[in-house]
Amino acid sequence: MTEFKDNENTCGCGHDHDHDHAHTVTLELENGEELECPIIDIFEVNDKEYIALLHPEEELALLYGFIEYEDETIELTEIVSDEEYELVSKAFQELFDSEDDEEDEA
Repeated sequence: MTEFKDNENTCGCGHDHDHDHAHTVTLELENGEELECPIIDIFEVNDKEYIALLHPEEELALLYGFIEYEDETIELTEIVSDEEYELVSKAFQELFDSEDDEEDEA
């Protein structure tokens, strides 16, 4: 089960949902352990939404497909093909780089 926690305020990104580093997703690992990951961003590639989560113990972005339902529950899906992962990874890196550029200009 994936749990979405809204811990504080919104990021103002224009999505119908709130997210920033104050929001987390709890992943249940195969061994039953839970991993609470801050949300880096939710973004779209080829009309499909993806989510980037920050691994809580390493400086590592975890990328998943993202579906949000009308009842505000979410589902994370694995990115199974290498081609899709490359596309999503590149889009995330470009998004991350553009946010860094905006912060440098401010």
